[in-house]
Amino acid sequence: MTFTTLDWAIIAGSIIISFLPAVFFWKRAGSSTTEFFTSGRAAPWWLVGISMVATTFSTDTPNLVTNIVREQGVAGNWVWWAFLLTGMMTVFFYARLWRRSGVLTDLEFYEIRYSGKAATVLRGFRAVYLGLLFNCFIMATVNLAAAKIGNIELGWPMERTLLVCAVMTIFFASVSGLWGVLVTDTIQFGITMTGTFAVAYYALQQPSVGGLAGLFAKVPASKLALLPDFGNWSVAATVFIIPLTIQWWSVWYPGAEPGGGSYIAQRMLASKTEKDAVIGTLLFNVMHYALRPWPWIIVALASTIIYPQLSDIATTFPHVDPKLIGDDIAYPAMMRFLPAGFLGLVVAGTLAAYRSTIETHLNWGTSYLVHDFYRRFLRPGLSEKHYVFVGRVVTASLMVCAALMTYALGTAKEAFDLILSIGAGTGLLYLLRWFWWRVSAWSEISAMASSFLVALGFFIARKNGVEVAEHVSLLVTVGVTTVVWFITTLVAAPADEATLLKFFTLVRPAGPGWGPIRAKSTVQPAANALPQAMLGWVLGCSFVYSALFGTGSFLYGRMPQFYVCLAVFLTSGFFMQRVLSGFWAQSDE
Repeated sequence: MTFTTLDWAIIAGSIIISFLPAVFFWKRAGSSTTEFFTSGRAAPWWLVGISMVATTFSTDTPNLVTNIVREQGVAGNWVWWAFLLTGMMTVFFYARLWRRSGVLTDLEFYEIRYSGKAATVLRGFRAVYLGLLFNCFIMATVNLAAAKIGNIELGWPMERTLLVCAVMTIFFASVSGLWGVLVTDTIQFGITMTGTFAVAYYALQQPSVGGLAGLFAKVPASKLALLPDFGNWSVAATVFIIPLTIQWWSVWYPGAEPGGGSYIAQRMLASKTEKDAVIGTLLFNVMHYALRPWPWIIVALASTIIYPQLSDIATTFPHVDPKLIGDDIAYPAMMRFLPAGFLGLVVAGTLAAYRSTIETHLNWGTSYLVHDFYRRFLRPGLSEKHYVFVGRVVTASLMVCAALMTYALGTAKEAFDLILSIGAGTGLLYLLRWFWWRVSAWSEISAMASSFLVALGFFIARKNGVEVAEHVSLLVTVGVTTVVWFITTLVAAPADEATLLKFFTLVRPAGPGWGPIRAKSTVQPAANALPQAMLGWVLGCSFVYSALFGTGSFLYGRMPQFYVCLAVFLTSGFFMQRVLSGFWAQSDE
C-alpha cells in the first residue's frame, strides 16, 4: 500500500489529538488511586457507554468477525451475538448493584461479599491471575492483530509494530489515568467508526463486488443466512444452539462477563450515579451489537469475492510473513482499495481502536495488581502518590509482558476459543453471588480450579492427537464446573453473618435468595425489583436484536422482515423506557 503525505498527516494529527487528554489529566490522575483507576467516580453515562464500546472495538475485533464470516458465514457471529443476553442482564440486574458497592475494583468485591482467609486468598490470586496472566493474554491477541495489520499495510515486521505501539500506549496509560482513557476513547471511537464505514464503502465500490446488489448476488446464500443450517447439527449446535442456551450465562469472557466484571465493572464503578451506570451500560450494548457489526460483515463478505483463498492474499501481499496469513488477515487486506486520505484515516482509526483497548486493559490490569495485590498484601498504608507511581511502573511492565506473549498466538479465532474454554462453567456463579447468600469464596475457588483443570485436560488431549469437538469440550467443562461449585456452595460454610448483613445493607439485592439475611436487616429492596428487571431484560434484548436484524434485512432488501423488526424495535424501546423510568421511582434508588 502506498501512503501519501496526506495519509501520514492524518495519522500524525489523530495521534496528537488523542494524546492531549493525557497531558490535561496528568496532574489529576496522579492525585489518588481513586482518580487514577475510577476517574473520581464522576463519569457521565455517555462517556461511560462510549468508553465501553471503544474498548471492545480493537484491532482484533473486525479481524475476528472477518474470520468467522469467511469460515462460517454471517450466522457464525452468534458465538458473540449471544452475549447480548449477558450484557442486557448486566444493565437491568447488576449495574445498580455494582455502583452501590462502592468498591475501587471488582476484585475488592470479594472482601465485602465474603469473609475469612478464603476471601483474602481469592482476591489476591485473582489479582495476579487476571491482572497479569489473563490480561496479558488478552492484550497479546490485540497485539497480534496490530502486527498483522502493520505487516500488510506498512510492511513492518512484528517487532517494529509492537515497539511503536508499546511506546505510545505505555506513555499514555501511565500518565493519564482512567479520565484520560475515557476521554480519549470517545475521540478515538469517532475516528474508528468513520474508518470502519469507509472500508465498507470502498469494498463495495470494487468492480468485482458490484455494490450491495452485486455482493449479495455473488455470495452464496448459505453465507448470507442470519441463522445456521439446522440440517447440519454440528454447525448449528456450535454457532447457535449452545451460545444461546448455555454459553451466554456459563462462560466468562472479557467485556461480556455474566453480571459484569473487569473493565465493564470499572466503568460502572466510575459512573457519577446508579442511573449513569445503567444508561451507560445500555448505550454500550446498543452500540456494540446493533451499530458496529454490519460494516465488518460487509467487508468480510466482499473479501470472499476478492480473496476467495488464503493464497490470493499471499499472492497480493508477497511481503507478508507466511506465519501471519489466516482468514482474519482478510480485513486489513481489504484496506488496499482506500484512496489517499481515507487510507490514513482508516489506519488512524485502526491505531485508535488498538490504543483504546490496550490502554483500558493496562489501566484495569494495573488496578488489580496495585490496589488488590500490592497495596492489600505487600505494602499497605503508604501514600496515594506512592501507589500511583507504582501503578505507572506496573503499566509499563504489563505492556512488555503482553508484547512477549504475542509470539505464542496464531489467529484471532484461536485466541477467542481459548478464552472461552478457560472461563467455561463459571458464569452462573457470577450471576448468583449477588442474589444467593450461600455462595461463598470457596464456591469461586472451586469453580476456577475445576474449569481450569478440565480445560487443561482437553488441551493435553488435543496435543496428543485426541480430537474433541469444541462444543463437546465446552459442554463437558460447563457441566463439570457447575456441579463442582454448586456442591461446594451447599457443603462449605458461607460468609459470616456480620459480613452478609453489611453487604445486604450496602447493595440491597432483591429476590428470595437473601431471605434469611433480609429478615435480620432493617433495609428492604423494592418488592417488584426482580420482575421489573426481568421485563427490562427481555425488552432490551428485543430492542437490540430487532435493530441488528432489521439493519441486515434492510441491506439484504428483505423489506417485509425489515418492517417487522422496525415494529419490534419501536415497541420494545417504548416499553423499555417505561421500565427504566420505574427504576428511578423505586424507593431503593
